Amino acid sequence: MARSRETKIELTAYDDLFQTDESREEAKLSKIRDIPISEIDEFPDHPFKVLMDEDMEQLVESIKRNGVMTPATVRLKEDGRYELISGHRRKKACELAGLETLKCEVKELTRDEAIIVMVESNLQRSVILPSEKAFAYKMRLEAMKRQGERSDLTSSPMGTKLRSDAELAEKVGESRNQIQRYIRLTGRLRMPHGRQRHRSVRVTLMKDTGRFSG
Repeated sequence: MARSRETKIELTAYDDLFQTDESREEAKLSKIRDIPISEIDEFPDHPFKVLMDEDMEQLVESIKRNGVMTPATVRLKEDGRYELISGHRRKKACELAGLETLKCEVKELTRDEAIIVMVESNLQRSVILPSEKAFAYKMRLEAMKRQGERSDLTSSPMGTKLRSDAELAEKVGESRNQIQRYIRLTGRLRMPHGRQRHRSVRVTLMKDTGRFSG
């Protein structure tokens, strides 16, 4: 019986090894579905604002004509509802277009993995406020530190912090010092709302660096 189980595990490993790109794509598509918007919750402390601007108007019209071309990303929560990770503008546009569902890809992610994916996807926006970037960097860095602490229990907290800082700086194309300047600003703000807070962040960064990098 034990030998039979070992053989089954071995065959499963080989199946995964030789899985084709086509079968992987089919598996991915099986996780894409239309989910009622009423069952999708916003990401807690989501730092990026959804603007009601001309781009939003164009997105609404596009969705009315063609539907959602790129699925949003969600994860299934313990209570059976879904948590929106990326696609906040698409969700809002669907609501404005009068749709009741949103095309989503359901991913199995831990809380920290979801934070990292959320920040990465939103940093691709063409316009990002400094205050949004500050809170996003803070959330992602904290998630990376927690992941590092769990994967290397023998390292010191300071060692994990330095590695996380350097890794985040490399991924987003900022210096470690600039990352820390952004994060320090979050201690002065609750969440990035309003032009006055945006101006405060911008002025502080200019004082720190002699220029604005963001």
